[in-house]
Amino acid sequence: MTARAAIILAAGQGTRMKSPLPKVLHPVGGRAMLDHAIDAAEGLGCERIVVVVGDHSPQVRAHVEARLGADAVAVQDPPLGTGHAVLAAKDALAGFDGRVVVTYGDVPLLKAGDIEAAFGGDGVTVVGFEARDPTGYGRLLTDADGGLEAIVEHKEATADQLSITLCNSGVMAAPAGLLFDLLAQVRNDNAKGEYYLTDVVALARAAGASTRVTPAAEDAVMGVNAQAELAQAEALFQKVQRETALAAGVMMPAPDTVHFAWDTRIEGGATVEPYVVFAPGVTVAAGARIRAFSHLEGAAVGPGAEVGPYARLRPGADLGARVKIGNFVEVKNVRMDDGAKANHLAYLGDAAVGAGANIGAGTIFCNYDGVFKHRTTVGEGAFVGSNSSLVAPVSIGAGAMVGSGSVVTQDVPDGALALARARQEVKPGWAARFLAMMKAKKAAGK
Repeated sequence: MTARAAIILAAGQGTRMKSPLPKVLHPVGGRAMLDHAIDAAEGLGCERIVVVVGDHSPQVRAHVEARLGADAVAVQDPPLGTGHAVLAAKDALAGFDGRVVVTYGDVPLLKAGDIEAAFGGDGVTVVGFEARDPTGYGRLLTDADGGLEAIVEHKEATADQLSITLCNSGVMAAPAGLLFDLLAQVRNDNAKGEYYLTDVVALARAAGASTRVTPAAEDAVMGVNAQAELAQAEALFQKVQRETALAAGVMMPAPDTVHFAWDTRIEGGATVEPYVVFAPGVTVAAGARIRAFSHLEGAAVGPGAEVGPYARLRPGADLGARVKIGNFVEVKNVRMDDGAKANHLAYLGDAAVGAGANIGAGTIFCNYDGVFKHRTTVGEGAFVGSNSSLVAPVSIGAGAMVGSGSVVTQDVPDGALALARARQEVKPGWAARFLAMMKAKKAAGK
């Protein structure tokens, strides 16, 4: 297979987003749009990926360097159009002798499969789409054989050309040598004084190179330039995720209320009730039930486990088979073995809970001393009574019990009972005398 490379354009100012976060770092499905574009390039098997950034956005540059390394960055300065941006990647691709695809960091729904056909042929290929409303898009003019004759911008199109619904997505592929040779010929004699990538098509035809169009779905090539478009992209992303989950056998009585992340993995036979949010890093096994209004992130839910309603699983929550996490329970960085449960109003952090253990309502794992985090271990079959505080580092042995209301600061041996609370004291008549005194003061205006 011919070697492949990708140039991802991410140097735009993104002023219409009206956000301090650079446009291409805004998330769709919990993942930066730029990362979606990089994912697509990696899915195509591109051995070289170059992201063109602007000097105005060091945050974008740092993001690319953290994922791909410094060699993957090319800087466009000043910004002089799309053709100029692609040309900025030439040095980063020095010595590359394969086919290059140009994509965009603000097109988050484009997948490798939408681009694959662009790598065929030996000339210039443009990814086009049939627009529901072509207003504002460049039109792709094709000949009788389906070859691409020209790209005409909306403002420059004739009445007949405006009736064309085949539009330019901006995604283009060509052999690296040909692409950069053609870009060197692009002129900026236009109203904006910019170098346009679209001019490559006419230059390629003039040079006798083949030019063609390959289709993609309109939704796949949707670009994001404003918050309303970001919300639209998110809605389209969620629609696909929900349909995929339902087709896999996930039971969702109200799928439109469930929010997925880009990497959510739910096995068929699991149930997801309404208004559940999956942040990144969640897996749910078959037979598990995620009940309404729960929020999961970085968590693994085992077969037959039940979460919620109104539960929160934070990163590192690892639930074994048939584990029960009930309403208003928060779990962070805890392994809970098979059959363990925390049914109500508890915080479990930085711990290991053995199989069949029971964590009572109101229990807190006190894991933080203000500087360091410490671990709690609860043994198999242990019982922790309601309203207890386990002050880590501490271990509750297998089969041990902790009396309700205890503050446990020392390890509890296997099978032992720990009571750590003040002895109850009863003073007969005290409450009646106290209330009578207070009422008398109130009546006297004191």
